[in-house]
Amino acid sequence: MFANIALRTVLKSSATVLRESGAVCSALSANTRTYSSALLSGGRRVSCVAGSFAVSPPVRHYARGAKKRKTTPEGLFSDLSPTMLKVDYTAVPLAQTTDDLVKRLLSLELASHSDKLKLKTEQMIEKVQRDKNDRSSVEVQVAMLTARIRNYQEHLQKHHKDIANKRRMLMAIDRRKKLLKNLRLVRYDAFEKVCEQLGITYTFPPEYYRRVTRRWLAKKAFCLKVFKAVQKQKAEQKMSSASTNTKAAETKA
Repeated sequence: MFANIALRTVLKSSATVLRESGAVCSALSANTRTYSSALLSGGRRVSCVAGSFAVSPPVRHYARGAKKRKTTPEGLFSDLSPTMLKVDYTAVPLAQTTDDLVKRLLSLELASHSDKLKLKTEQMIEKVQRDKNDRSSVEVQVAMLTARIRNYQEHLQKHHKDIANKRRMLMAIDRRKKLLKNLRLVRYDAFEKVCEQLGITYTFPPEYYRRVTRRWLAKKAFCLKVFKAVQKQKAEQKMSSASTNTKAAETKA
């Protein structure tokens, strides 16, 4: 009886040992299979589950694109130094001899946008005015409109949805275009000087403001053809009338 019990315990222990060894062997075989499949697939991990192959996607390390820096053009007041005095105090001699605190209050360092614009407008007027007291000539009006237009352009670069100021800018551009057109016809030398000093690129207006279409081109060609035919007919009539007049004069003579 005791011999049977001992035999049963020996058999049970041997069975557990065999089970553990079988599990270890299966794990080793699975590892070798995945390793060999990974080598064959070029470094990608391939797992074999019940005869099916599941390939994991490759890891891709993309380089992050560098952000392009926006090039901001120079502002309208970039050439104005903060130590310059305002327009109202440039002609005051006492403002030049005051202490630093008062000069700072009267300078452009603490000035508003309108004060800077006023000083910039005065600088542009001094370039094109005829004399020191000239405030109403065409050149001065063009300079004032140019300063206003460039101020609107700088404002609309930051606030592109400001439709009211965009409308005012377009109206100022049209007004300046009319003044330059008139100045070009009357005083061409002054026109060239204004465009050169203020940095204005004058573009000639188009010959026709109407949109060119095929119908309009065909109509224009037909009108020209009719006009030439009428002119030719009139010339023939003049020639015939002249010949009849000469014949009548000869018969009378």
